[in-house]
Amino acid sequence: MNITPKQILKALAYVDDPDLKKDIVTLGMVRNIHIEEGSISFDLVLTTPACPMKDMLKSACITSIHHFIDQGLQVNVNVTAEVKGTGGKGVYLQGVKNIIAIASGKGGVGKSNIAYTIAKVLSQSGASVGLMDADIYGPSQALLTGTADYKPESISVDGHNRMIPAEVDGVKVFSIAYLVGKSDPIAWRGPMLSSAIKQFMQDVEWGNLDYLIVDMPPGTGDVQITLAQSLALTGVVMVTTPQDIAVSDARRALMMFKMQGLQIPILGIIENMSWFETPDVPSKKYFIFGKKGGQLLSEETQTPFLGSIPIVEDLTGPSDNRDDSNTSHSLIYKNVLHITGQMVREIARVQSGKSPQPI
Repeated sequence: MNITPKQILKALAYVDDPDLKKDIVTLGMVRNIHIEEGSISFDLVLTTPACPMKDMLKSACITSIHHFIDQGLQVNVNVTAEVKGTGGKGVYLQGVKNIIAIASGKGGVGKSNIAYTIAKVLSQSGASVGLMDADIYGPSQALLTGTADYKPESISVDGHNRMIPAEVDGVKVFSIAYLVGKSDPIAWRGPMLSSAIKQFMQDVEWGNLDYLIVDMPPGTGDVQITLAQSLALTGVVMVTTPQDIAVSDARRALMMFKMQGLQIPILGIIENMSWFETPDVPSKKYFIFGKKGGQLLSEETQTPFLGSIPIVEDLTGPSDNRDDSNTSHSLIYKNVLHITGQMVREIARVQSGKSPQPI
């Protein structure tokens, strides 16, 4: 049987991307078709290496080839990724394709831990990732990533001095904490804040990144608005805990990003500290801070709900010797793995114009 590339493309046109609602041939995801006697191979190019649907899409491709062409064919699908760039109004950082802000309405909801874990999950999926600690008054990424003693060096790039970020778990990290003493209070006002934000945007050598995760300061103040107006954000992820006061503050922060002049897509809401369970009785959940506050906010604002994260005892920063799959942190890591998958699906929708529009 003589098989042609046209036949293969026709068969694969029956496979739809569930998020973009178009077939993978129309979307240009099928490339480099190679035909031999009794076998075919091709590249399936996804929009992100962290795509949670990649196994399903690969299986659907093989099934479609067998159904429409020949059941006996050996089908080799090379799943790869090509992250697209997107962004809104503001400064595009050279080489950075997507800038994702992790925000919250109030402090103490675990935003910074979530930001780092999302960055780590994306990096482990094969993406190139950076983490910007933009929480000017309460920078914590230096401690979380174990880089508190890091002193950035500078290099000259195109005639400009740029600072080199630290690197942890494959993630490039830069924090305001690298530029001040450990005990120095950051008692800055407007002009100094604007200067620090400008440094983050222009004076750090991020290189080529698929994703830059920005750990935003909590609340709705001048720093948050300046960052939102200055950076070309792809979208925002809002972190809250279940109790009413945290949800109320998250609602205000969420609406800030939607107000006239910003109108930044909200990729979704994460509910942190959703429940606690004891190691000896993991089936019993204790809802210490209430239930489903994040889900209710999601429904109220018609914003995607990305998922929930439980409370884990003694949650500390990363360790070179820690395996997240074999520690008490594995439950959080598993949940953030799911949440990150949902987030990149929303990014794909933003890029295709299908994500919920800001009001």
